[in-house]
Amino acid sequence: MIEWRQNAPKWVQVADVLKRRIADGVYPVDGQLPSQHELVGEFEVAPNTAQKVLTRLREEGVAYSVRGVGTFVSPPKQAEENTD
Repeated sequence: MIEWRQNAPKWVQVADVLKRRIADGVYPVDGQLPSQHELVGEFEVAPNTAQKVLTRLREEGVAYSVRGVGTFVSPPKQAEENTD
């Protein structure tokens, strides 16, 4: 369960939790993230809030979706090589 902060929308807070879990290796690269339904159950948020979390993670490049399968952790973006 999450202790909600009043100064941030719930979807931002849930997205932050998932990003922290990704950074900590709970969800590895190409590992499946919780479904919308699972997020609703774990965080006790509305389905549209859970959907917004997954959409935002995809928009940020943190996750990608496979239609009919689920949402997965994207590989980290490669740092641009310095060619000085």
